[in-house]
Amino acid sequence: MYINDIYILWYIIFAVVGFGIGLFLGWCAERLPQNKKIFSKKIFLEYKAGFKSSYYYLGIINAILYLSLLCIFGINPNFISNLMLIKYLALIPMLILVFVIDIKLTIIPNRLNLTLFEVGLVVCFVQGISSVSNFSQALDPVFGMLVGGGVFLLLNVVGALIAGKEAMGMGDVKLMGALGLFFGLINTIVIIALAFLIAAVVSIVIIIYRKIKKIKDSYIPFGPFIVVSTVIVIFVPNNMVIDTLLKIFTLGMYS
Repeated sequence: MYINDIYILWYIIFAVVGFGIGLFLGWCAERLPQNKKIFSKKIFLEYKAGFKSSYYYLGIINAILYLSLLCIFGINPNFISNLMLIKYLALIPMLILVFVIDIKLTIIPNRLNLTLFEVGLVVCFVQGISSVSNFSQALDPVFGMLVGGGVFLLLNVVGALIAGKEAMGMGDVKLMGALGLFFGLINTIVIIALAFLIAAVVSIVIIIYRKIKKIKDSYIPFGPFIVVSTVIVIFVPNNMVIDTLLKIFTLGMYS
């Protein structure tokens, strides 16, 4: 039996693997911020003792995203043709971790950002080899990294000069630099623009809600907005996202 020209067994494999990885993400989300080991000799006993029902939600979310990736990219006959699918399969669990940890603790652990950067370098290297004849395409991830990290670093410097404090955490700077390796220059710019747009809308709603409920203002982490924007760029056609952003930022004058 086939669905979208993909044998149904692939869907079962992706669902099971995605769910299993998602269950493990809950464990990682608790260990990483505390600088505790993810893997140890007693991992199964420790995992069983610390297991929480919330892990199931992460398992379901990751499984759904894995199945969505399979539907969009399919399974191709050779490794290079599957590179987009493979890199997003590696990226999605790390994005979920960023979202969960930053929401709960308003930090993005250096270990997580470093892992993102390392995986991004591997992806960049493989893409460079596969497109060695196209120099500009091979360098695109490097430009993405420089722009992604550079824009956020500049915002931090400007914020420090004007307001005397960082506009956002250095974790966000490192995160965007790492994501630049995955997405290249254009998509990194799209992610940044989309993240600021979503952050502006959501922040206004949160501020109004806090004023009505007389809740004390607190820091709103920016990492989750980067994650949501990145997921949108992965799953929504590029031209659709760019056209929508241009219409919004030009107040409808772009057509």
